Formats: sequence, C-alpha cells, structure tokens
Amino acid sequence: MALTDVFDIKGDKVGEVELRDEIFTCDVKPYLMHEVVTMQLANRRRGTAATKTRKEVSGGGRKPFRQKGTGRARQGSSRSPLQRGGGTIFGPHPRDYSYSVPKKVRRSALRSALSVRYTGSAMKVLDKLDLEAISTKNFNGIVKTFSLTKPLFIIDKKNEVVEKSARNIPFVKVLRVEGLNVYDIIRHEQLVLTLDALKRIEEVLVS
Repeated sequence: MALTDVFDIKGDKVGEVELRDEIFTCDVKPYLMHEVVTMQLANRRRGTAATKTRKEVSGGGRKPFRQKGTGRARQGSSRSPLQRGGGTIFGPHPRDYSYSVPKKVRRSALRSALSVRYTGSAMKVLDKLDLEAISTKNFNGIVKTFSLTKPLFIIDKKNEVVEKSARNIPFVKVLRVEGLNVYDIIRHEQLVLTLDALKRIEEVLVS
C-alpha cells in the first residue's frame, strides 16, 4: 500500500496513512473518465429549448394572396416555414438528455480520477477540517497555507460551518463524500480529503 502524509489545518504533518492501491494507484482509464464526464454534463442539460412549428404559430387563417397573377410563388398560409414569422422546420423541442452508465464504469472512472490526483502529487489528506464558526477568512487561510489554487475539499458528512465558509471563495468547492464525482475531481487542480472522508471512499470503492 502507498503511504501519504496527514496534515492538520495549520499545515503541520501529524502522521501518515496507508492508501489502497486499487483506488489511488490503479491503472488510469481515460476513456472511462471521458464517458462518465460526458454523461454528467448531459444530465445537467435542461433541455428546454423550443421552437414553434407551423401548426403552433399564430395567423394563417386565410390564403395570404391570390393563387395566380401576382408573379410570386403560390402560398396557402402565412404560417408556412417559407414565410416570415412562419413556423420552424426541424427546430429543437423540449427533451431529456440524461442517460446513465453502469455502476462498475462509474466506480472505475472514479478510481482513475483519484489515481490521477494522487500520482500527480495533487492530493492532500487532513486529519480533520473543523472551524469554530463560519469564517471565509479562516477557510481562505487554510487554502493559502497549502498553496492551493483551485482545490476540491471532500468531507465525510454535512458541515454547514465549513461549507458556508468556503462558498464565497473563487475556485474553491466543498463536497460531501456522497457527492464525489469524476467531473469535479478533474475540473479542480487539487484534491483535499479528510481522514474520515478517505475511509468512507475506500469502503465504497473497494467493495
């Protein structure tokens, strides 16, 4: 098993922890990561774009001009797609873009993303992440202590003090373990885990 240092929020080393090889040093599979990220982005699409067909636009109750003698092409309705203000041909309509991939694929992609962060020396483990009160300044101090530029913090359970302290800091995000996903791991340059969060991740991804 690989070993990594454990720090406190002041930046001091307080110990070491073993990491499961099958999660943090596994074979990276970029194609699975791409597949899962594509699914995540598709599932976020609202799919509300809409256009009106010729049956939905107003007007068109009578023939716009007589059939012959005008020199123009014949028209039977002002709602025709050929007319200004008419319906739209093959336009977008509300739809659901979401789909899913197998659980094994999602877990394998998540292992790959975690391995990328660990092997790239872009992952840190904290013994705990506790603040006495909501304070953006104090949380930003933690970010600066570790020289983080665009970090993703993973905590093991709901913690409003930590989550609210971080929400106004640019490029910083806090997620609970159950919300851990490939897209956010890749989008952020560093990954910061608490010890409790690390244990829960290993429990889920090893099984």
